[in-house]
Amino acid sequence: MPKKKKIGSYPNTMIVISLTAALFLIGFCGLLVIQSKKLVSIIRENIEVRIFIDKEVNKAGQDSILSVIKAKPYVLVSAESQPIIFVSKEEAAKEFIQGTKEDFAEFLGENPLRDSYRVKIQEDYFEEAKLQLIKKDLEKIKGVYEVVYQENLADNINRNVTKIYIVLASFALIMLIIIVLLINNTIKLAIYSQRFLIRSMQLVGATNGFIQKPFVMRGAIQGLIGGILAGVLLIVLQQVAVRNVEGLAMLQEYNKLVILVAIVLILGVLIGVSSTYQSLSRYLRMALDDLY
Repeated sequence: MPKKKKIGSYPNTMIVISLTAALFLIGFCGLLVIQSKKLVSIIRENIEVRIFIDKEVNKAGQDSILSVIKAKPYVLVSAESQPIIFVSKEEAAKEFIQGTKEDFAEFLGENPLRDSYRVKIQEDYFEEAKLQLIKKDLEKIKGVYEVVYQENLADNINRNVTKIYIVLASFALIMLIIIVLLINNTIKLAIYSQRFLIRSMQLVGATNGFIQKPFVMRGAIQGLIGGILAGVLLIVLQQVAVRNVEGLAMLQEYNKLVILVAIVLILGVLIGVSSTYQSLSRYLRMALDDLY
């Protein structure tokens, strides 16, 4: 009797281990997607449009330009950072000298730079076509000399992010297919050892639903355990990464992490139930001679 339990427990252990490993990899892909989306969102919110002001514009004129800019619907509204920053030509000169290590005032004799506003744009407008429209709109403001931004950066980022999402989604899909095939084969082995018990239950009049219930329940429990273990591993990995990788904490969205773990749990239960049901249905339809 103990020997039979050992043999029977082997496929069950393998099912849980296989489910845990595959669900963890799928969840890890989801975690990468969540954090990459947050990173892209931060990058987008920190892209600046620079508005250079005519040299003849006085302080009152600058304030008037600022009021018009603030009223624009595409300007970022944020409580965490200043969406509009005024940079005087003196401050711009200091930044230029620090960046290039060259003092142009020594051979020019004057500061040729202009006062400017650095404006952060809402994420919804992070497309080259929309940024071009924003540039044209801002240049219509009286007293604005020129509007510049890093052209094609938006489209390049969007294009690369799309590629990353496609790769991660493809990997997750491949893993899902592999896990279903693997779990199906393992469950078939587990049910194969009990095929005669299943036939005996049929012979005494047990309905298919009655026979399937304990097996499906076990599949659901195995899927739930696999999902819980995978979820715990994801949380542990995330916490270790946050503590050891500088700057990673700002990418964390714990509400989305909870949703991801819940999805992993549900996916584990669904795979366990569907794989068990499919494998068991095959034996319920088999002829007596096929059992041997």
